[in-house]
Amino acid sequence: MPHVVIKMIEGRSEEQKRRTAELVTQAIMDGIGCKESSVSVAIEDLPAAEWVSAVYRPEIEPQMDRLYKKPGYKPE
Repeated sequence: MPHVVIKMIEGRSEEQKRRTAELVTQAIMDGIGCKESSVSVAIEDLPAAEWVSAVYRPEIEPQMDRLYKKPGYKPE
């Protein structure tokens, strides 16, 4: 029962979000061999000005050792 939360800077269209959820769902199904009905995907939009304080510092930075895909940037 994978549940994925995608946090991103606001500004993407609903079509882009739907497509992203479809692609993520397919990748999970392919990667771990589960059914589509087992996957859920949420998307949270954040203002760019809040990214570092709301996502990077509390969720990315302290968990670098658990990230299978690390970001290619470091905020200042």
